[in-house]
Amino acid sequence: MKLLASLIFFTRLPFWKIANVPPVYFKRVVDYWPFVGWLTGGIMAGTLWITAEFLPVQIAVLMALAARLLATGALHEDGLADFCDGFGGGTSRDKILSIMKDSHIGTYGVLGLLFYYGLMWNILTTLSVPLACATILSGDAWSKFCAAQIINTLPYARKEEESKAKVIYDRMSPGILLSAFMAGTLPMLLLLDKGYWWAAIAPAMMFILLMSLMRRRLQGYTGDCCGATFLLCEFSFYLTINLIYTNLW
Repeated sequence: MKLLASLIFFTRLPFWKIANVPPVYFKRVVDYWPFVGWLTGGIMAGTLWITAEFLPVQIAVLMALAARLLATGALHEDGLADFCDGFGGGTSRDKILSIMKDSHIGTYGVLGLLFYYGLMWNILTTLSVPLACATILSGDAWSKFCAAQIINTLPYARKEEESKAKVIYDRMSPGILLSAFMAGTLPMLLLLDKGYWWAAIAPAMMFILLMSLMRRRLQGYTGDCCGATFLLCEFSFYLTINLIYTNLW
């Protein structure tokens, strides 16, 4: 039931038709976020693999990016845009939180998404298709595990009734943490050569930098911070894979 709640929360696919999930389970959705990465990463990698068979890789990458956007409803991208607007335009904690809660996208948000997707497209088009697919599956799951640690590291910056999702996530138990770690690392261990495993360090370092920023300026995190952290951790993973690839071949 907790996994189903996570699939309902983090995707726009009709998992809600399977069963009526009690609200209490949505406090644990982050526990299973890396497992959701198997699905969303699989959709993106599968789209790339299939479309690259009959379309130029540049177009196939665009279609792969679009496929995950459709599957998730741009949930994480909305978080990244709000994060850029808040931290770019806010001069105080209250101002940052106010900007991030505003549903309108600002200049920083637009620029953040443009740079993010421009760089992601360029990185993926320089990799071979098999490596790009393996990177997508591995990076999605591992980056979601890294980003999920935000709930174990920082307090929630707002009151529960003020959150967009109307829920504050519970921290992970040791058993759940181990399960999430295994879900985050398994695709990478199975799909990538050992030489690429070093890329796993980059999302961890990105996470530490973002946590330091949030602790200093927000004294906590929000749901938008979760989405932004995932995407920026994933970007750092892709970038490091690209650096390893271009230096090996």
